[in-house]
Amino acid sequence: MSDPAKVRRHAERVRELVASVVRSQIKDPRLGMITITDARITADLRDATVFYTVLGDSVAQADTAAALESAKGLLRSTVGKALGLRHSPTLTFVLDDVQDQVKHIDDLLAAARNADAEVQRLAAQAKYAGEAQPYRVDDETDEADETDEADEASDVKETPRGGETR
Repeated sequence: MSDPAKVRRHAERVRELVASVVRSQIKDPRLGMITITDARITADLRDATVFYTVLGDSVAQADTAAALESAKGLLRSTVGKALGLRHSPTLTFVLDDVQDQVKHIDDLLAAARNADAEVQRLAAQAKYAGEAQPYRVDDETDEADETDEADEASDVKETPRGGETR
């Protein structure tokens, strides 16, 4: 197994190499406005996954994917020579749909904000189903309870043996 720091360095180097080769050597007209966003390589340095984004619609994305697939041999040989490894890593290209996920999350947050605003609006107009104070707080009943307790305490008499009777 390789050192994780070494694997990260190789992955970063793969990303840089693929980006430079795509920019300078691949002249495929199907290649759209592409950005290499990330590269990950396995611990045994045999397989590399390259993530990319494409500016444009689904047709541009499909064309760019086809162009990368056809240039995979050139890219793999360039990466293998530059890394100086015994085995050149196989390259897999994956469309990085971060922008779609960001848009989806923004839509969900907007829907949550709208729902919160609606709840706030409804809460401002809400009225209590019963009284505002649901618990009984009568001063008269509290005073009556206290006098009853005082009367009961005065009714208790002591017996000669130390017990209490009523």
